[in-house]
Amino acid sequence: MSIPTCNLPWTESPFFERELAAANLSPEDKTFVKFYADNGYVIFDPKIDDESIEAIKSELAAAHEKYAAKNKKIHFSPHRIQDAWLFNENVKKIVLAPTVLDKLKLLYRRRPIPFQTLNFDRGTQQCTHSDMIHFSSIPERFMCGVWVALEDVTDENGPLHYYPGSHKLPFYEMSDMGVKASDSLKMKNGYMDYTDYYEKFIQDVVDSLGLEKKKLLIKKGQALIWSANLLHGGDTITRENSTRHSQVSHYYFEDCTYYTPLFTDMLLKKIFLRKIIDISTGELVPNKYFGEEVTGSTLSTIKGKVAKLMPKKMLSLYKAFRER
Repeated sequence: MSIPTCNLPWTESPFFERELAAANLSPEDKTFVKFYADNGYVIFDPKIDDESIEAIKSELAAAHEKYAAKNKKIHFSPHRIQDAWLFNENVKKIVLAPTVLDKLKLLYRRRPIPFQTLNFDRGTQQCTHSDMIHFSSIPERFMCGVWVALEDVTDENGPLHYYPGSHKLPFYEMSDMGVKASDSLKMKNGYMDYTDYYEKFIQDVVDSLGLEKKKLLIKKGQALIWSANLLHGGDTITRENSTRHSQVSHYYFEDCTYYTPLFTDMLLKKIFLRKIIDISTGELVPNKYFGEEVTGSTLSTIKGKVAKLMPKKMLSLYKAFRER
C-alpha cells in the first residue's frame, strides 16, 4: 500500500512529523525545520557581510531622500524602493545569499525563485496581513519572505510584528469578505477593497482569536524567514524620524502557478496570473501545473494590468534590464 503524500510544502503537510522523523538531517537542521513548521517563521544568520549592508544604505539613501522629500511614491510608499536588485548589485547579493537559498531549499524541498525585493529606510507601520493575498501559488503556500535587518531593530523604530502559529489558520481571500476580487481592477485605486475590507477583516480575526503578537527585535545582519500565510505587519514608530533600514526579499518555488488572490475570482475564471522574473537568472518563469505550462488569454492580458500597477520608473528599469 502506498504512503499518502501531500502536494504542499512539507513544513505545511499533515504528515510533517512522520516526514521529519524519516528525514536524513542533522539534529540542528531538524530543530530549524521543526521550529518553522510549528511557528511559521524562524530567525537565523544569513551570513551577509557588513560591507554589503552599509553599501546598500549609502547607495539607496539618495533615492529614499528624493522621494520622501517630494512625497512621491515608489510603488505606494515614499520610504520603500521596489526591485532595487535591477540596478544595485548589493541588493541582489542579499536576495541571492547562499545561506538564505540553502535554508529555503531545506524548508520547502524545491528550488527557491527570488522574484522581488523591497528596501526600506523607515518602519512601514503596515497593517497586519498575510502575504498570500498578494502572492499565492498552486500548489498552495509555495511562497515565503525573508526580512534582513540592515540596522538594529528596536521597540521604537517600527519593528516588524508577527503572530506565531497564525500560518496554520485558513487562508482568507476576498470572497470570504463578500467582495468580488476581480472588480478591484476596475477601480481607480485597485487596492481600495484591500484597505476597506481585507485589512479590517484580518485585524478582527486577530482580535477575535486573541492571537499573541511578537515584535521582531533583532540585530543588524540577522534575518527572519516567514511562511506565506503568517500574519504580520509593521508596528508603530514611537521615536520620531528614526530609521529602520531593512530589505525584504520574496520567493516563490519552482513548478507552480503564481497568482494574486487579491484580484482573482477562480469560479469566474478570472485569474490574476503573475509574470515573475527569476532574479537568479534574469528570465521570466513559466507558470506550471503538474509540469504543464499554463497558457491562455489570462496570461496574455495580464501584462497590461500589471503595467497599470507598476510605477513608470520601474517599468523603464525592467525594460532596460531585459534589453541588456
